[in-house]
Amino acid sequence: MSKLAITAIGLTFIFLMTTIGSSVVFCFKKGVSNKINSLFMGFASGVMVSASIWSLILPSIEQSSDLGTLNFLPASLGIILGCLFLVLMDKIIPYFLNKKDKNKEIPYKLSKSSKLFLAVSLHNIPEGLAVGLAFGNAFIVNEISAFYSALWLAIGIGIQNLPEGMAIALPMKEKLGSKTKAFLFGGLSGIIEPIMAIVGILLSSALSKVMPLLLAFSAGAMLFVVAQELLPDAKNENSGNVGSWGFIFGFVVMMILDVALG
Repeated sequence: MSKLAITAIGLTFIFLMTTIGSSVVFCFKKGVSNKINSLFMGFASGVMVSASIWSLILPSIEQSSDLGTLNFLPASLGIILGCLFLVLMDKIIPYFLNKKDKNKEIPYKLSKSSKLFLAVSLHNIPEGLAVGLAFGNAFIVNEISAFYSALWLAIGIGIQNLPEGMAIALPMKEKLGSKTKAFLFGGLSGIIEPIMAIVGILLSSALSKVMPLLLAFSAGAMLFVVAQELLPDAKNENSGNVGSWGFIFGFVVMMILDVALG
């Protein structure tokens, strides 16, 4: 398989899985059970944490070997910046969504489903960037193993896009009263990922010297999503240990896939 074909498959997969997840709205008359949701969220969390470590953070440290014993600095800084980026975006976007009159501020209130759509779409930016940077790095290294490693990262992120698509489509169905419209909203949230992946590829080609920082930046953003969004959803009173086992299984699966082809 050619390197371009592997890249095309990776970029297509991350969008396709969000769309497939959204299509589940046609299968449920009501929302999914707490245990199923916890399992999906836990598995997604495990996959993202494992991908952050094996596909982003460790390569960031390895590519900083010229710094000697300080090779951890770019990775550490990148992780922190990635987290701060999402915090900043969460502050900026609501600010621009607020409408003001001459006398007082009138907050523009979003419904829960709209906020979820916005949040997932926002989080897809670093996820798409992570895939793009991985493929961009593969083009720089020009080794087939690097392309397969990037592909597995895309598969890992794509897997966690499945419950995200569901998480958007199901509430949208309740709000819009239409399964088709809910499905379209779910799929729409995933379009930004392949777009940002292309941006990531272009950035990695032009900014190869800061690749360790960029890789860790994406890892930090993904870890923040896990800590802030996915893990809390994976743990609820009625799910028992399902979310925890989903996390472990997702982590191990992604680790095996990444290490086996690393």
